[in-house]
Amino acid sequence: MTETTNQLPATLAKDSAPRQRLWPVWLIAIVAVILAIALALWSWQQWNNHQAVLAALDNLQQDTAQLEDRYGDRGSQQNQRLQSLEQTLTAQRELIARQQRQIDHNARELLEAGNRTRTDWLLAEAEYLLRIANQRLMIEKDIRGARSALEAADEVLTESDDIGVYPVRQQLAREILALKSISGVDRTGLYLKLEAAIDSIHQLTDQALISEQAPGFVRKDGEASADAALEPGALSQAWNTAKTTLKQVVVVRRMDEPVKPLLSPDQSAYARLNLQLMLEEAEMAVLRGNQPLYERALTKARSTIDSWYDASNPRVTALSDTLSELAERNVDPELPDISQSLDLLKQRLAGRLNGSEQKESGTQSETQGNTEGNGGDNS
Repeated sequence: MTETTNQLPATLAKDSAPRQRLWPVWLIAIVAVILAIALALWSWQQWNNHQAVLAALDNLQQDTAQLEDRYGDRGSQQNQRLQSLEQTLTAQRELIARQQRQIDHNARELLEAGNRTRTDWLLAEAEYLLRIANQRLMIEKDIRGARSALEAADEVLTESDDIGVYPVRQQLAREILALKSISGVDRTGLYLKLEAAIDSIHQLTDQALISEQAPGFVRKDGEASADAALEPGALSQAWNTAKTTLKQVVVVRRMDEPVKPLLSPDQSAYARLNLQLMLEEAEMAVLRGNQPLYERALTKARSTIDSWYDASNPRVTALSDTLSELAERNVDPELPDISQSLDLLKQRLAGRLNGSEQKESGTQSETQGNTEGNGGDNS
């Protein structure tokens, strides 16, 4: 058994299955994961860089737009400044040109003034006086002032040695005579009288209003004479007492006369104010020389006084007489035409100016002729 056993082939040990090598796979997987992570990080970084670039581009675009706006505003401001400078320069040029023309005009005036004689100055002074006279008469209606100015102009013309002013002086004599024939209007005096009348209106009290005379009350003159005839005594005092009592009880009125109603204190103040306004209207008419308005205002004032105030009151009588006297005044007399003497003097001045210009032109032509003759002799 032993031999048999030994003769048997020996049993072989089973080899274990060969192990597969997995580390290269893991290595590749790890490397792939690392590469994927690195690629993701690189992509994220590139995306961030792209966003930053986009933001920078937006900022640059905004800055560029702001710069363009600023440059546009500055350009418009520069254009406006240039336009204002051009306008200022144009205005300065116009001012310089105007000043140059004024200087030339003043130079010509000075040259003409140097060439003028004493007669020219006297005629210019007379022209000024005649202008003043026309202004006083036509605008201010001052007859006295206009006549004084005409007389002064005649005296100035008398001092001149110009024979050609004879027609002017002849017309001046006619105009002075025409002004002397007109009675001057004392506007200041009329105004002051109306002011005094207004003051007297303020001094009128309610006692000056119509009281016992309205409506239709008549006081018999016999009563006053009887009262004056009675001598003072007990009988007269008793009679006066009885009469006063009867007056308070019984009032005799005549209804055939126009009824004049009594005024309350408020109405009396209104009446005084109305009178004041009428007289102020008359004052304005005096200053303006409006005769219809003047007469109408005084007529209304007199009718108001006659209607509402007692004629027996001394202040009312004085005021009514003053208004009647003022109503007869003429505040707008017919004024003559005194402009013909001024026109004649202007014509004379124009004739003298033309004559002097002709003399200057003749002198210049003679000078030029002498110069040309001397030039011919020299040649």
